[in-house]
Amino acid sequence: MKLIQELYGNGIISDQKMNQLVADMKSRGKTEEEIIFENKIISENALFELKSKFVNVPLIKLEKKEVPQEVLELISGAAALNYKMVPLFKKGNTVGIGMVYPEDIASQNALRFLSRKENFVYEIHLITFSDLNNILKQYKTLEIETKKALEELKEDNKEGADSLEQDQSTLKITEEAPVIKMVLVILRHAIEGGASDIHIEPNRERLNIRFRQDGVLHLSLFLPLSVHPSIVSRIKILSNLKIDENRIPQDGRFSAKINNKEIDFRVATFPILYGEKVEIRVLDPEEGLKPFDKMGFSERNLEIIKKALKMPYGLILSSGPTGSGKTTTLYGLMRILNQETVNVVTIEDPIEYSIAGVNQSQIKADIGYSFAEGLRQILRQDPNIIMVGEVRDEETAGLVINAALTGHIVLSTLHTNSAVGVIPRLIDMGVRPFLIPSTLRVVIAQRLIRTLCSRCKKKVTPSEKVKKYIFEILKDMPAFAKKDISVSPSLSIYEIKGCESCNFKGYKGRMGLFEVLSISPAIIDIILKNPEESLILKQAQKEGMLTMAQEGIINVLSGQTTVDEVIRVTQET
Repeated sequence: MKLIQELYGNGIISDQKMNQLVADMKSRGKTEEEIIFENKIISENALFELKSKFVNVPLIKLEKKEVPQEVLELISGAAALNYKMVPLFKKGNTVGIGMVYPEDIASQNALRFLSRKENFVYEIHLITFSDLNNILKQYKTLEIETKKALEELKEDNKEGADSLEQDQSTLKITEEAPVIKMVLVILRHAIEGGASDIHIEPNRERLNIRFRQDGVLHLSLFLPLSVHPSIVSRIKILSNLKIDENRIPQDGRFSAKINNKEIDFRVATFPILYGEKVEIRVLDPEEGLKPFDKMGFSERNLEIIKKALKMPYGLILSSGPTGSGKTTTLYGLMRILNQETVNVVTIEDPIEYSIAGVNQSQIKADIGYSFAEGLRQILRQDPNIIMVGEVRDEETAGLVINAALTGHIVLSTLHTNSAVGVIPRLIDMGVRPFLIPSTLRVVIAQRLIRTLCSRCKKKVTPSEKVKKYIFEILKDMPAFAKKDISVSPSLSIYEIKGCESCNFKGYKGRMGLFEVLSISPAIIDIILKNPEESLILKQAQKEGMLTMAQEGIINVLSGQTTVDEVIRVTQET
């Protein structure tokens, strides 16, 4: 921790900030360079100039220079990424090596091995994170890597190229290196691109590979249709699915270590006109298992939820469409509740992440093990806290309410457009209105919204139409929220621009928009007398609840997202 101590010694950071950085470094398994860079304590160049003095290795500034292909090939892309070292130039038999961590023993040993293997001598230079990333981008792209694998596949099977679609040949191909490499390349590029889903879709003429990044699908690659059976079979082998069954959907999962991270993949096959479509959900624990206080809840909403969690029993519901982060929210709640002194049991479809200390069960509808049946069995397991993946029908709704009434904390999800819509929905599902106040503690409705790239977002003056929309949303906002917002007729907002950091999309990452409805005495009175959605909403706003649109506009005014993005995710509400 020499760098952090040096910054502290020079008065650049306080004692409190130093302790925070050290704690952050230990809890997240990051290096001190990464922690300093992420927190923007000093500039990247200043950071590595300081490091250069400590490790006694000269810092080289590359200014985005292209490295010749023959030089890049001296160190493989996988080794470059793993050891954070890249070849920079070659003069005679001497190769310049750029390293982010020249002091790392494993990297030094790997470099010695490679130099002996490739018969070159080397000189080491210190490089910055940015220069490393720029050179890593020069390595083979997804398209080039899959093209090479395709060529190898054709070479290996040129004697029987027409037999790709036969079951026996497909099984043979899936065990060979080119297909294994092709699938691995697709998975790796999805992870490096921050994709949450991979779609493998055959159509009439080609095989499309699409990645969902920040909630939006993008076409990333297309391949010859002839390789589709072998790619699907390889994924089925990994997922322990039936290779010879392509008439009905199948579900499975597998794990793989990619870029030194253990990633889970959830697989679903689906028969369509031109073959089997495969959807792969990328389950990265670092993204999906966030601490609850890092999910983007406002102080008011956090306080309401934590108060509900302290109650000895009751129902907490998360609401929203598919892909809005409901399960992530429930997992965050379970991590708070999961203590050695309590028994936490779940019934899920599917289990997305494994949580230590939680008894997680997967429903199996084909053998009659449904949410309702699973919940009946859970109640015989002496639970304190129950998580039901989704309230889908009248039977499950009744059992969930009964479990909450009999002294359990129950967490579940429901599909509605808003927080206040949960109450009429429960009544529609057969729950008697007088039972709702006794059981329901809090409702969390949510959406995921794309955030602006911090490096390239541009400040603009909004059009009159946009201004009108902003002021219309702010009009009904509670007084406590308005006091923290500075709004004038000459207000400025931010729009997308696009740069290398965000792949020229303008957006980078997502955040949550939330409505948190607390069941107050006044709302209980409305539920018992006239449970209309409009009346509940009016009272909730009177008590200080912000709608998702209002939270969205607050984020627009603070420069985190755009008006277009708020409209996109909240227009149905």
